[in-house]
Amino acid sequence: MASRVIFNRGALTFGTYCQHLSWNVTVTQVRGIKRWMRSYIQIMARKLKLEGPPPPKPRSQEPNWDYHAEVQAFSTRLHENFSLEELKIAFINPCYLQAELKRRQELDMEFEVTALALNDNIELSARGDAFTKSFLTDWCSANFPSLPTQGVESVVRHLTSVTLISDVARNLGIEDLTMSLEFPVPDNVLHSTFMAVIGALHDNSGTERTGYFLRDFLVSQLIGKDLFDMWTVVNPMGLLVEELNKRNVPLPEPRLIRSAGSSTVLPLYFVALYSDKKLLAQGPGETLIAAEEEAARVALRKLYGYNENRQPFDFRPQPAQHEHPVLQTVSSS
Repeated sequence: MASRVIFNRGALTFGTYCQHLSWNVTVTQVRGIKRWMRSYIQIMARKLKLEGPPPPKPRSQEPNWDYHAEVQAFSTRLHENFSLEELKIAFINPCYLQAELKRRQELDMEFEVTALALNDNIELSARGDAFTKSFLTDWCSANFPSLPTQGVESVVRHLTSVTLISDVARNLGIEDLTMSLEFPVPDNVLHSTFMAVIGALHDNSGTERTGYFLRDFLVSQLIGKDLFDMWTVVNPMGLLVEELNKRNVPLPEPRLIRSAGSSTVLPLYFVALYSDKKLLAQGPGETLIAAEEEAARVALRKLYGYNENRQPFDFRPQPAQHEHPVLQTVSSS
């Protein structure tokens, strides 16, 4: 009897001890970088430093790429009505066709198989380039009637330059759709592709819609741009004298109106131009000649209507012309 009581008491004490242990024991999980990861990261960093970054890959080589859907999305994203077949031709450059034909011939394929049933964008690019230059010339002449022919040509040359056009084309996503031999696509190829897109838009939507497109994406690049950053004038004072003679205005007289730090390494002079005792313009410069030339540029900006406080360009959206007839009837009623 006594032994049974001792056994039960021992069992009860052991159970209480185990229960006490279960209450105090806590399991924690530690997450961190493994030891082998440090050496692996160092090896990959050293390899990247020696070999350089990997070459960029075009989007067409990535998974889940549907060229037809991407071309259709491009047309929808710009809210323009393109013919998909003509838009696809606008993205095909001659260098891509030549490289693809050469690659097929190297595989010893028959001529009927190697022949490509594709057309390049040379004709579309030529038509788009001609229309773009004509539209921009007319727009500059209409908005800046006092600007001479050389100034208009300089502005149009800036807006149709390879650097500006390629930058606009990349921002519109044309680079991912361009079929070219090299990637990243060279600037000259992007320029011709963008002009081909303009040609395709002109063929499908007409002159008015294409003009709005050029106004929104090319003319807007003039915002914050100085006239003489696009038009290099060697002798601004001579040009100012010529313009004043055309307008029968007395010749300008330069006068030093104020200066600062003339005996230091950073002098500053302000020169004003007067004509018939009237102030034309004033400009600063580190020397008297530089200040006089800057004042002449300011006066030319005022004469040509290209000064900084001019009226902003009108970029208001045009009235909707592609609305469904039923929707137009409902909205009008």
